[in-house]
Amino acid sequence: MLNVHNLNYSSSRTLLFQRFSVIFMDVLFVYAVRECCKCIDGKKVGKELTEKPKFILSVLLLWNFGLLIVDHIHFQYNGFLFGLMLLSIARLFQKRHMEGAFLFAVLLHFKHIYLYVAPAYGVYLLRSYCFTANKPDGSIRWKSFSFVRVISLGLVVFLVSALSLGPFLALNQLPQVFSRLFPFKRGLCHAYWAPNFWALYNALDKVLSVIGLKLKFLDPNNIPKASMTSGLVQQFQHTVLPSVTPLATLICTLIAILPSIFCLWFKPQGPRGFLRCLTLCALSSFMFGWHVHEKAILLAILPMSLLSVGKAGDASIFLILTTTGHYSLFPLLFTAPELPIKILLMLLFTIYSISSLKTLFRKEKPLFNWMETFYLLGLGPLEVCCEFVFPFTSWKVKYPFIPLLLTSVYCAVGITYAWFKLYVSVLIDSAIGKTKKQ
Repeated sequence: MLNVHNLNYSSSRTLLFQRFSVIFMDVLFVYAVRECCKCIDGKKVGKELTEKPKFILSVLLLWNFGLLIVDHIHFQYNGFLFGLMLLSIARLFQKRHMEGAFLFAVLLHFKHIYLYVAPAYGVYLLRSYCFTANKPDGSIRWKSFSFVRVISLGLVVFLVSALSLGPFLALNQLPQVFSRLFPFKRGLCHAYWAPNFWALYNALDKVLSVIGLKLKFLDPNNIPKASMTSGLVQQFQHTVLPSVTPLATLICTLIAILPSIFCLWFKPQGPRGFLRCLTLCALSSFMFGWHVHEKAILLAILPMSLLSVGKAGDASIFLILTTTGHYSLFPLLFTAPELPIKILLMLLFTIYSISSLKTLFRKEKPLFNWMETFYLLGLGPLEVCCEFVFPFTSWKVKYPFIPLLLTSVYCAVGITYAWFKLYVSVLIDSAIGKTKKQ
């Protein structure tokens, strides 16, 4: 199994090792969920066990549809990684900042995708741990800065980094490591476009190029050969719109993250404010990052689960984000036997999520408006069209990319809407919090 050149190797022992190792590592995830449930505010307590916020949260996390199919069917080890992230979040809620910092440093060296949320951790620890006091209006008290705490945090990060990267540094292999961590030659998007801003950008470029060719505004000979809908992982040039570079995506991501970071620094709202900033960092990086995979949406969905049981507004955003994000994972399971499995599992999780959160916030306004309801119901006809209608049309051979394109673009609209709605909510809450303090 470990022979690099032994391609297409398969055995029952390998399969058993992979399956049981994933299940075993999920023990950490279960423990992290338990710790997160301890941090939930118990003000909304239902009469029945199933109506309690802690019970609802535990189900939303432990039976998360996306994590289930990505780890146990598609096969990855995300469960214990998200367990480390949730455990670090729980430790920050419990004001055990050094433990939280240590766990996140370990997590970051396990998988570098968690760089997406590193700004939220860095700013929160600096603001809430290294500065030990605030002024009455909530602004920072600069004289309260603790050098001892900064040095302690620095030592934790340094020691973890030294243990992780030390052997590669000793063997002069760090360039090899970084070349694999940041593969810029793979192109703006994955073979299946992640449902983010660039999916909408690519789709618009495709529509404009088709219209340009029909109206003879474009020369067919000048159309780039590397097509973004070829299904290959490669760099390509846009036809009409400006082509996007890694630097452009980095700038867009930083611009998208900055408002949430400023809110966390200038208008802190405790651990809950940190959690909202973390979710926005994850979502903003997903929206504008380079070569983002569709699975990265789980990095925003799982932390958002913690927020969903606290406020009706956050529950609404969570349901839109999780339903759309989970549906965007459907192309990962593309064989016929997996079709009923993924549909039934998602229906079970989605129905439970909506019904449980509606029950929890039944005394408040409806979680969805008519537009949001219409959009979410549209996922049903989209699935019927892509899985049951399109395969029997003549377009299947000539335009095989259409189902993936439709799925990506439709889900991108919902995820963009959820991102925007969450941002508006964070900015408004920060303004209200500042007014109350004054």
